[in-house]
Amino acid sequence: MIKKLETKIPATPYQYLVNSKNLSNITNVTRLAHFLSQVAHESGNFKLVYENLRYSAGGLLKIFPKYFPTQELANRYAMQPQYIGNRVYANRMGNGNEASGEGYLFRGRGYLQLTGKSNYQLFSQYVNENCVSNPDLVATKYPMDSALWYFDKNKLWSLCDASTPESVTAVTRRVNGGTHGLADRQAKFKTFMSLLS
Repeated sequence: MIKKLETKIPATPYQYLVNSKNLSNITNVTRLAHFLSQVAHESGNFKLVYENLRYSAGGLLKIFPKYFPTQELANRYAMQPQYIGNRVYANRMGNGNEASGEGYLFRGRGYLQLTGKSNYQLFSQYVNENCVSNPDLVATKYPMDSALWYFDKNKLWSLCDASTPESVTAVTRRVNGGTHGLADRQAKFKTFMSLLS
């Protein structure tokens, strides 16, 4: 099944997929299409393995209104990825407060943007390598494995057995926390289903 992708996705993500630590839950074409559509969307078609936190003030107000409720605050943080990451990811997902620097340190990496110190700790146990002391490993060595682990950890595979628009929406909500980019994810799902069938 994965062999069909050899010339359909870029060589690097294909090799990461072939060499992945655990593919046991990808038991059918539909699951693989769901997984790849989410991963392709989140990574800008397998190109991005680091979260881009370079937001303008307008972007901060739109994407992170909870953390940037005023124009003045957004202006102060605009176009400063480290400060933005430290603010929006502070005091959650196992990260310390804004001053700890852990929000930016444990920002999204890998094809599915693994985020937060607690996820890095759990993923480190899974791959038996310390991704907490070297978070860049998630981007450079484990971009695909971290995405597969996220699907396993969050028990997403059962949602991936249906091939309906509603199933893509359900998986998107669990991956994204909302439906950001849903149209693109739906289109990618159809493309991967067609490529794999």
